Amino acid sequence: MKLTILGCHSATPRDNKHTTSQLLDVQGKLFLIDCGEGTQLQLRKSKVKFSRIKHIFISHLHGDHFYGLIGLISTFRLLGRTAPLTIYGPKGIKEIITLQLKLAKSWTDYELFFKELDAKVSEIIYEDEVLSVRTLPLDHRVYTNGFLFTTKSVHRKIIKEAVEGLNLSPFHFQQLQEGKSIKLTDGQVIENKVLTQDPDPAKQYAFCSDTAFNKALVPHIKGVDLLYHESTFLEQHLELAAKTKHSTAKQAAKIAQNAQVKKLILGHFSNRYSDYKAFIEEAQPIFENVQLAEDLKSFSI
Repeated sequence: MKLTILGCHSATPRDNKHTTSQLLDVQGKLFLIDCGEGTQLQLRKSKVKFSRIKHIFISHLHGDHFYGLIGLISTFRLLGRTAPLTIYGPKGIKEIITLQLKLAKSWTDYELFFKELDAKVSEIIYEDEVLSVRTLPLDHRVYTNGFLFTTKSVHRKIIKEAVEGLNLSPFHFQQLQEGKSIKLTDGQVIENKVLTQDPDPAKQYAFCSDTAFNKALVPHIKGVDLLYHESTFLEQHLELAAKTKHSTAKQAAKIAQNAQVKKLILGHFSNRYSDYKAFIEEAQPIFENVQLAEDLKSFSI
């Protein structure tokens, strides 16, 4: 997994401060998470081929998380896209997007699918041979989900040194990855465990924005490799965080600590702050392995 932060600031875009959007690369498959204004410009800066994005996950219907979506959909059309696109988001997102397309007389030439969400409990909304995506119900002013991305460990790892000189055919490699022993052309049978290793353990990434401090989230993200948790405010504005149903850096650190995650990324910063080091200083005494999100910064999982 490779996570690229396209935007990590709240409310309104500013010079070099883009609103929420992320790109997750899972074994070459690209998944877009939220789509604030300017997302497609950030994608261009990241040199991403737009046609590779086939699934977009929208957490909630506040503008700083999806106002870039209609522009991106339209750009896909102008670029001659033919691949289908599926959008996962709160109930109502289909009406919003299709109304804009209708009034602009700009229907897409590619298939556009919507999976509208309204469940208040965690559910799997996407699954393929390498990945599953589950919703994480959050506590915000409108219906909001985070998303938990979990890879699947299905193929055994072939030991390069062990297979050298065996003159294997492609079907031999497939059999080995599936955990089977192989039979060579001379009749020799080689046990799978001699040529392979156990697959990599599953990796997990949890995206949580926007939300008030929410202890109910902890069991759903227990032990994840990487947690992105909003930290719109510092503790000096705790009252404002509670009023707007956002979190402070300290509260995000408490969630990470209680969930025993491996690494925490703080983001969704309010534009009222100029020095983001204060977010680290507030969170690190509670959860040590914490980093700040930055536009166009990448994290490997």
